[in-house]
Amino acid sequence: MAPSKPVRIGCYSAYWGDSPAAAIQLVKHEGANLDYLVADYLAEITMGILAARRKRRLLSGKDGKGIDYVPDFLSLVLRNILPDIAKNGTKVVTNAGALDPIACKEAIEKLLKKMNLEHIKVAAVLGDDVLENKESETLESFAKVHPFSPISSTQHNLDADPIPDKDEPILSLNAYLGSRGVAEALAQGAQIIVTGRVVDSALVVGPLMHEYGWNPSQPEYYDRMASASLAGHVIECGCHSTGGNFTDWRLASESPYGGYANMGYPIVEFQANGEFVVTKPEKTGGLVSPATVAEQILYEILDPALYLLPDVILDMRQVRLSKVGENRVLVQGAKGRPPTPWLKCSGIFLDGWKLSGELVIGGHEAKEKALAVGNAVVQRVSNMFKDLGIAPFRGTNVEALGGESLYGPHAKKDASREIVLRLIAHHDDTKALGLFAREIMAVGTCMAPGITGSGSGRPKPVPNLVHFPCLLPKTDVKASVVVGNGSVQEVNWEPWDETESFGTPNTVPYIPEATVNSNTKLVKTKLINLANGRSGDKGDVCNVGIIARDPRYYPYIKRSLTGPVVAEYMKHLCKGSVTRFELPGLFAMNFVLTKSLGGGGLSSLVIDRQGKTFAQLVLTGIDIEIPAELLPADQARL
Repeated sequence: MAPSKPVRIGCYSAYWGDSPAAAIQLVKHEGANLDYLVADYLAEITMGILAARRKRRLLSGKDGKGIDYVPDFLSLVLRNILPDIAKNGTKVVTNAGALDPIACKEAIEKLLKKMNLEHIKVAAVLGDDVLENKESETLESFAKVHPFSPISSTQHNLDADPIPDKDEPILSLNAYLGSRGVAEALAQGAQIIVTGRVVDSALVVGPLMHEYGWNPSQPEYYDRMASASLAGHVIECGCHSTGGNFTDWRLASESPYGGYANMGYPIVEFQANGEFVVTKPEKTGGLVSPATVAEQILYEILDPALYLLPDVILDMRQVRLSKVGENRVLVQGAKGRPPTPWLKCSGIFLDGWKLSGELVIGGHEAKEKALAVGNAVVQRVSNMFKDLGIAPFRGTNVEALGGESLYGPHAKKDASREIVLRLIAHHDDTKALGLFAREIMAVGTCMAPGITGSGSGRPKPVPNLVHFPCLLPKTDVKASVVVGNGSVQEVNWEPWDETESFGTPNTVPYIPEATVNSNTKLVKTKLINLANGRSGDKGDVCNVGIIARDPRYYPYIKRSLTGPVVAEYMKHLCKGSVTRFELPGLFAMNFVLTKSLGGGGLSSLVIDRQGKTFAQLVLTGIDIEIPAELLPADQARL
C-alpha cells in the first residue's frame, strides 16, 4: 500500500570528505519523521584512489588485508546514529560499499552485533564491478568478452574522452547500476543498504520505487521515475541545494541560525503524484529557495532533454519551481521516457606519474616573479633531463594563483603582492620527478626575492590516474542483491527502448530571444547582475548552467549569451566545442564545454580540474545588453 503522506528522504554526504556531523543533524533533528537517510561517497576521484590502492595490494600479494569500501561510513557515521535509526525505523541507503559492498556489509553486521542490534537487516547491491581480472586486465582482453563502446561524439555530440591503449592495464571498471537492486533489498526487509557504483539518484529512486510500488505497466511510470531521479539529483550533493556553492553566497553565509557554521542538509518530501518539496531541518543555517534548487538542477548535466539514467531518461526542460513556505520549494514538471539498452561505465587506468609543488612569493611584481621562477624551473630541469639522457616531461603547467590565472587574458591588471606559485609535471619516471621536486625547493636562494616555502615540504610523485567512460549493453551486466543471511539474487533491468529513438526528444515551447529596434535603449551590465550560475564536470567536459534572476531578463540573456560568445570568452580554457541548451521552465540555459579541463579531474594538470570556477568566470566576465528600464537597481554584485 502506498504511503498516505509524503516520503521524507535526507542526504548527508555529497562525497567522501563531507562532514560526518550532517548525518547526526538529520537524524537528531528529524527523528521518526525521517523515512530514509542517504549518502553519496563515490566521485570518479574516489574510485580511482581506491582502485590504485587495490592494485598495489594485489601486486604485493596482500589480497584480503585491505579495505576497498568507505570505512568512515562505519566509524564516523553509522556508529553514532545506529541507536536512533534503530529506534525510529529510519532506513539508510549509501554507496559506501565502493569496490567491495560485501565486505562493507559484513563489517556493518559485526558492528551491529557489537552494539546488540543484530535484528537490523543489512543488504548489499552487487554487479557494478565488471573487471574480472583485477591484476592484469587490459582493454583489449576485456573487449574480447564484452562488446563495449567508447563514449564519443555519438553521445551528446561530445569530443571523445581518452581511453587506454589496448595493452594498458585497467585498474577498475564499474558500471553505473540503477535503482532496482535497492528497491528489492527494501522489499526483503533491509534497513541498511550498501552499494558499489550506482547512479547517484538511485539512492533516492530505489526507496521511492519500493514505497509507491511503481511498475512499468502504470501509465505515469516513467514520469514518476523521472521526478524521483530529479529529486535524487537535487539532494545528492548535500548542501548544494541548501545554500552551499550558491552564487549569492552571503544569503547563505549570513543566514539565521549560524549560516555556514550550521548549514542545514537537504530533505525531499516526495508525494504520490510525483511532485516533491525540497527543504532542510528547522533552525539550521543556509537557505532553500528556487534559486538554490535551480542551481543544483543544472549542476553537472549535459543535454537537459537527455539526462540518461539506467532506469529512465529524464527530461528537465519543463521543470518548474515555486516557493511554498519558508525554506520550502515545490518541484514540478519532470518528464520521463524508457531508458536506453546501455549502461555507462567508469574506468580508471594508470598513465605515468605526476608531481606538484607550491611556493609563496610576495612583494613587488609578485605575479611576474612567480611566472618567471616557475618557467625557469621547468626549463632548468628539462635541460638536466637532456644532459642525463632522460625522456622529456610529458606535460607541465605553471600557475600564479592569486593573480587571476583562471581568467587568462581577461585577468585584471591590478598588481597582486602575494602569489602562490603552483608547478606540476607529468612523467613516466618517478626518479625524473624527484629531480623536479629538488629543483623546486632549490629556488629560494638562486632566483627571485620574496620566496618562501609552502610549508608542506618537498613534494612526492603520485600515480597519474586517468578516468575513461564507456558503454556496455545491459545484457552484459548482471546486477544482484544479497539481504541478511540470504543468497545472492539477480535483479532484472528496467525494460528499455529497443527502437533507440531516445536520441530524438520531443519538442517543447521555447522562449524567444529579445527583439530590439533603434528606439530600444540598451545598456550593458555583467551577467551576474541578471543571473545565477553553477558549473561542474563530466570527465574532460564542463557544464555552465545560467538561471535568470527574473523571467523578464531571460530573452535578453538569450540574445547576448550565445554559444559563440561563451566559446570566445573561455577559449583560453576550452579547447573543444561549446553547445547551448535551454531549460525554459526554469528560465535557464546550459552550456557544455568539451576538452576544457585538461583531461579531467584525476589526471589534469590545471588547478581547476573539475570546472568549479567556470560559472563564476562567465558570470563576472561577460556583459549582457538589457533595456535601461530593466536594469536592476542594485548592481553591487559587480
